[in-house]
Amino acid sequence: MDKSPYEILFEPVKIGPKTTKNRFYQVPHCNGMGHRWPKSMAEMRKIKAEGGWGVVCTEECEIHASSDLSSGALMRLWDDSDIPTHARMVENVQSHDALAGIQLVHNGYSTSNRFSRIPPIAPSARSARYDDPLQARAMDKQDIKNLRQWHRQAAQRAITAGYDIIYVYAGHNLTLLMHFLSSRYNQRTDEYGGSLKNRTRLIKEILEETKEIADDKAAVAFRFAVDEGMGKGGISACEEGRDVVEMLADLPDLWDVNISDWSNDSLTSRFGAEGHQETYIDFVKKVTNKPVVGVGRFTSPDTMVSQIRRGVLDLIGAARPSIADPFLPHKIKQDRMDEIRECIGCNICTSGDMLSVPIRCTQNPTMGEEWRKGWHPEDIEPAGSDDNFLIVGGGPAGLECALALAKRGYDVVVAEKNDVTGGRLVREATLPGFAEWRRVIDHRTYMLSQKANVNIYLNSELGAQDIMDYGFSHVVVATGSQWRTDGVGRKNHFPIEISDVALFSPEQIMDGILPSGPVVIFDDDHYYLASALAELLHDKGVEVTFVTPSDKVASWTENTLEQHMIQAGLLKRGIRIICNHSIAAVKQGKFILKNTYTGMEEVIEGRGFIPVTSRLSNDGLYQTLMIGQDELEGSGIKSVTLIGDSFMPSTIAAAVYHGHLFARQVDNPKDLWTEFKRENI
Repeated sequence: MDKSPYEILFEPVKIGPKTTKNRFYQVPHCNGMGHRWPKSMAEMRKIKAEGGWGVVCTEECEIHASSDLSSGALMRLWDDSDIPTHARMVENVQSHDALAGIQLVHNGYSTSNRFSRIPPIAPSARSARYDDPLQARAMDKQDIKNLRQWHRQAAQRAITAGYDIIYVYAGHNLTLLMHFLSSRYNQRTDEYGGSLKNRTRLIKEILEETKEIADDKAAVAFRFAVDEGMGKGGISACEEGRDVVEMLADLPDLWDVNISDWSNDSLTSRFGAEGHQETYIDFVKKVTNKPVVGVGRFTSPDTMVSQIRRGVLDLIGAARPSIADPFLPHKIKQDRMDEIRECIGCNICTSGDMLSVPIRCTQNPTMGEEWRKGWHPEDIEPAGSDDNFLIVGGGPAGLECALALAKRGYDVVVAEKNDVTGGRLVREATLPGFAEWRRVIDHRTYMLSQKANVNIYLNSELGAQDIMDYGFSHVVVATGSQWRTDGVGRKNHFPIEISDVALFSPEQIMDGILPSGPVVIFDDDHYYLASALAELLHDKGVEVTFVTPSDKVASWTENTLEQHMIQAGLLKRGIRIICNHSIAAVKQGKFILKNTYTGMEEVIEGRGFIPVTSRLSNDGLYQTLMIGQDELEGSGIKSVTLIGDSFMPSTIAAAVYHGHLFARQVDNPKDLWTEFKRENI
């Protein structure tokens, strides 16, 4: 039998006193659950271990109440009362022969301590990182002693909880240790400031003390951002970043290296490809004799093997790919690579942390639902009847619904009116930077092609009578939605006057129907689409003015860590941006703008108008079917259900989730929208 080219991925790696069973390493990542919903957090981590990850780590874990990340939902290890929460996670992870890691952190001036009300601390006095009206005070020598003691105590508690790997964390431009390291934040004149050696002193002391406490009971990892992408203004891989690695080369048992800040580390696919961090971190293994883990939104096993064989990494780090498919390691080991749910790099996962709610994922609708709904990403309860299903619409919701029903054992027919499946993603994946979003459709289309109990019919637009004639047990309507062109959205509650201007829908632009002259895009959606359309048109030579009622472009994308990049991209293209204005009317090529603060009006000109404001559900077929309920019963149809955007226009992640939820809810007496386990907190 030929040796698998991926066998190297399943070799054990020694990390200090511990050995991981393979090279798959779930690096620390936030999840919006943490100390608030610890059972949910622990079950989610358990699923990762079950899926074959050799190491599974926590998210940030606050070591002391002076690093209170409220209103975030992360981990805490303030005192011994927090240990049981951690012991639960450790037990869950170790039950599947994986190592459990904990990322200890103090975030210094990056926290305002809204809950604890303890004054924030920093290497030098400065305003708190966010908009709270307070300042962090400069740490004196006693504060530094206290910090070291807090870290030692947290490390000891981590040992008590049973962790295998304990992190010292200086990364993402958020942590107090990174602030000591950076001359931007550290203007001290004592032995902890000035030279790079002095600025590294505290990190070295805490690493040494953590190793002393860990002894042979746990390994010590150092997570470090080797480059901030700022050139001489910050830590860079070619200068101070490399110097720090050389200075501490063999002190930690493991180097976990990345780039800063979080938006660069977790770069969306719109702005970066798989493995984009390599050029920054590839020097680390040349400097240290200790194992190195790094990330790069790795989904291709060939890329993983390449990273190891070329001496870039020893361990394949992942956050987002382990969220999209917790069973990625097992699928590679079992030669089931075609079944991997590849991360699309949309960062809907990061929105959970940003909004302090349980994590969700576009590709994996079970993410965050492992404990509260009892969902497993690979296993699903068998069919409870011989019923069959007709799904009208082959977009994200329809395909996910079909796949989940098929896995349960139901016979399913999907009728798609177009000549390809994919729904809205067929268009959106053609936008600049969005090609990887196509994976949502490709994965489901492939998986359905392997199911004998599923038939997909293209170019099949069905009417109500057609559906009744077929006589399926259940009909699922997943006919999507369409963008409004009347200006109605968050700011305009009624249609606005639009006359003597070329009016285009977003769908028309994505279909290649382009304006011939200057256009105005009105973004009252605040997600990604309007800015992507602006880039598309500009790059095709169309003059664009971007108007939004928000104070920034694509404001919701702050939750996906890309707002700054989006707005910078428009500005670099020379696209005119007008914030804090709605569009009250369009008359004879004149756009009447209204200031959202003062109500004052101004006028700009343009020949074309593209409103990206809100969507209307395509629920006409459903409404027609429901009018003839008596006929439905006579045709043997037991239920008709709207799902996805045709029920409630939202994100692609929401559409996939809704399709999956319907399939789980069949034969389930519970209303899964409203019924799920709650944690007592």
